[in-house]
Amino acid sequence: MKTAIYAGTFDPITNGHLDVLHKSIKLFDKVILGVAEITGKSTTFSTEERFELCRQATADMPSVEVQIFDGLVVEFARRIHADVMIRGLRAISDFEYELSRALMNKKLYGAIETIFFVPEHQYLYLSSTMIREVVQLGGNVHDMIPSCVYQALKEKYKH
Repeated sequence: MKTAIYAGTFDPITNGHLDVLHKSIKLFDKVILGVAEITGKSTTFSTEERFELCRQATADMPSVEVQIFDGLVVEFARRIHADVMIRGLRAISDFEYELSRALMNKKLYGAIETIFFVPEHQYLYLSSTMIREVVQLGGNVHDMIPSCVYQALKEKYKH
């Protein structure tokens, strides 16, 4: 059985992330959506909130399992016996950053490969940061994120 890991902060998960997941479940028997506990950045949602939003957003994907992980993603990948890491690429700037991460992960755990997916064109510009900012300023992004995330963001930024 081929297992892939798609790890990130997911603060919050967007339709772009879900698009990458939909593409990856066509190729792998199981995809672990790894929600990073320690992210190196300040998050809007707690780890438990991000986990729950990811779980709700992927409820219709039986081959996706959401897990929280702590520490190096390659160590998490080793623990769950993942064969591949999934990463999304939106732009040239993403490629440079993601390539360096993939090379470091390969150095740390030689058995892991990284596969890059490009989201559909309507999601190429999406980022969790942008989504948070637009909602915080009163904008409507309901068609860019799962409804559970939209409701959670509206609640978080209630004035």
